[in-house]
Amino acid sequence: MMDILHYGLHFGAPPLLAWIFFRKHWLKAALILWAGILIDLDHLLATPVFDPDRCSIGFHPLHSYWAMSAYVLLLLPAKTRLIGIALCLHLLADGVACIGI
Repeated sequence: MMDILHYGLHFGAPPLLAWIFFRKHWLKAALILWAGILIDLDHLLATPVFDPDRCSIGFHPLHSYWAMSAYVLLLLPAKTRLIGIALCLHLLADGVACIGI
C-alpha cells in the first residue's frame, strides 16, 4: 500500500497539483514538478544503488536534512517556488516510503 502512495505522489501528484494551482500553464508546471525526481540521481552514489530496505531520507546527499532546508527556502521567492514545491513533494513521497520500511 505504501508503494502505491509513494509512486502516486511521485507520478500522479505533479499533474494534479499543476492542474489545480497552475491551470493556465499546467503542463509546464507538471513537467517541472516531475523534474523533482532528478534528485534521485544521488542514489547512483550508493552501493547498492537501490535497496528496498533503505530510507533515502537522511542517507543520500540530495535527501539530507541540509538539502531539505535549502528546498524549503526555495519555497519563499516566487521565482523558485515551483522548484521548491517539486523538491519538497519528492521528499514527502520518499518519506512516505520510509514509513513502510
